[in-house]
Amino acid sequence: MEQPVNSKRRVIFHIDMNCFYASVEMAHNPELKGKPIAIAGNPEERKGIIVTSSYEARAKGVKTTMPVWQAKKLCPDLLLMRPNFDRYREASRAIFKMLSEITPLVQPVSIDEGYLDITDTEGFGTPVEIANYLQQRILKELDIPCSLGIAPNKFLAKMASDMKKPLGITILRKRELSNVLWPLPIEEMHGIGKKTAEKLRKVSIHTIGDLAVHDVYQLKQLLGVNGERMKNLANGIDYRIVDPEAVHDFKSIGSSQTLAHDSTDWDELHQLLGQLTDNVARRVKRKNATGKSVQLMIRFHNHQTITRSKTLQGYIDEKEDILFVAKELLKKHWNEEPVRLLGVSLQSVEEKSQVGEQLDLFTYRDNAKKEKLYETMEALTDKYGKDIFLSLKNEEKDKQQPRTSFQKDFLDDYKKP
Repeated sequence: MEQPVNSKRRVIFHIDMNCFYASVEMAHNPELKGKPIAIAGNPEERKGIIVTSSYEARAKGVKTTMPVWQAKKLCPDLLLMRPNFDRYREASRAIFKMLSEITPLVQPVSIDEGYLDITDTEGFGTPVEIANYLQQRILKELDIPCSLGIAPNKFLAKMASDMKKPLGITILRKRELSNVLWPLPIEEMHGIGKKTAEKLRKVSIHTIGDLAVHDVYQLKQLLGVNGERMKNLANGIDYRIVDPEAVHDFKSIGSSQTLAHDSTDWDELHQLLGQLTDNVARRVKRKNATGKSVQLMIRFHNHQTITRSKTLQGYIDEKEDILFVAKELLKKHWNEEPVRLLGVSLQSVEEKSQVGEQLDLFTYRDNAKKEKLYETMEALTDKYGKDIFLSLKNEEKDKQQPRTSFQKDFLDDYKKP
C-alpha cells in the first residue's frame, strides 16, 4: 500500500443502510413496519432465495441467501416480496445525493453503502454532528435507517459501521484496536470469507488480534500477496483514498442466472447463454468498453462450480462474438452433468478510448452501417428496458426474474441533474 502524499489525519465515514431493500419497502408501505418481511426472487421457482429481510424476520433465523422454503419453515408468517429494483435505485440515488451535499469525496461501493472523506469539510460541525445530521436526514426524508462508522481510514470505518445496527454511529480509533477490534473472531473481519477463515484457523489464527501479530512470511505463503495486506488491515493500516471515480473502474462485465430446474438440454443452455451474452453486450456498450477474454461459469446440480476462459487475439464487444466463444467453452468443458447455473463474463475490459480499434478493410463498412442501429437500440433499451420488442407479458416476466449479479452501472446516478 502506498501512503498518500497528504499526511493530514483523515476522517472517513462508512455509511451502510440497514436492511435496505426491506426498509425501502416499509417506507413505501408503512403497514409492513414491525412485521417479518423478506425480499426474494420468484418464490414459486427454486432460485427464490432471500436477498434481505427485516430485523423481525432475522430474529426468527431468516438469513440472506437462504432458500425461501427454509425461511418459511423458520418463520411461517414471513411476508415475501419480489424485488423492486427501480424503487431501490431511486432511494439509493436520493441518499447519495444527500451525501454529496456534504462533500464531493463520496465513493459508492454498492446500492446501499459507501464512503465519505470529510477531512476538509467545513461548516457542518464535528464528525459526530455530521454523522447525526446525515442519519437523521435520511431517516426523516426517506424513512430509511442507516449506520455510520467514523475512523481514520476506509477499513476501520467499514468495521465500525458494522458494530452497531440499526441506527448506530460508531467511532473507531487506532489506539482502540487492541480493546475493540482485535478480540473479534477472524471471520468478522471485513474481507475475510469463510474459506480464508478456515485456512487461517489451521495456523492458529482465531481472532483479528492473532492475525495482527502473525508472521508475515507465513501469511504470504498461505494467502499470497493478500497475506501482508490483511495483516496491515488488522493493524489499522489502510492508505486507500475515497475515490468518487472508482465506480468506473472495471476489469470484467458479467451476467449469471440460475435455471428454474437442473438441465441437460443443450438447446435450453444455449438459449440461456444467448440471454446472458445479451446482458453483457448491452452493459459493455453502455460503458463504451471492449474486452479480449471470455469466461464461462458452470454450476452443476451438486453445486460444484467451474470457470473456464479463453483469451482472444483482439478485443471484442459484440454479442455474437461473445456468444460464439461462450458456446465454444460450453461445448468443450460441459461434462453433460445437470447444470444449475450459467454465467458469462467479458474479461480484461478496457475503455474503447484506451484501445486502438481493430478493424480491417472488410469489416469497417459493416460496423459503420450498424452503428446508427446500435445507438437507436441502446437508447430505447436504456429508456424502456431490455427486450422492448417482445410482448409486454414477457417483459413483465423478465422483470420478476432478477439476475444473480446486481449491476452497478447506476452508482453514479446521484451526480446527474
